Amino acid sequence: MERVARILLIVALLLILFWVYSIVDCAVQHPSRHRGVSKPVWILIVALLPVLGGVLWFAVGRTRSSAMPRPKAPDDDPEFLGRIGDIRDTDERIRRIEEELKALDSEDDDPHWGNPPPPRPTDA
Repeated sequence: MERVARILLIVALLLILFWVYSIVDCAVQHPSRHRGVSKPVWILIVALLPVLGGVLWFAVGRTRSSAMPRPKAPDDDPEFLGRIGDIRDTDERIRRIEEELKALDSEDDDPHWGNPPPPRPTDA
């Protein structure tokens, strides 16, 4: 009889741990990973139906991370590649920047730039 009580106590503790884990898992998941109903409703289901709610959450309500769309690297994303333009656009942009830099350099060639002003004659 004592052995049966120990086994039932262990099973009860495991079920309580499963219940708490289900509630926490449901609460921390991003709302986009909840299927069927909204996040607060899932939390209520899991909290009010201790073991059955947890089983339902893991079987029905939670989407797997493998089902979530993964972000693509820039060179794998056709939308990104379409936005950056082609080589000619880049070459034209480089040519314009070089012209602007050349114009700025010619402004720096001003002979008065960087030289101190000439001394003023003093009336003595």
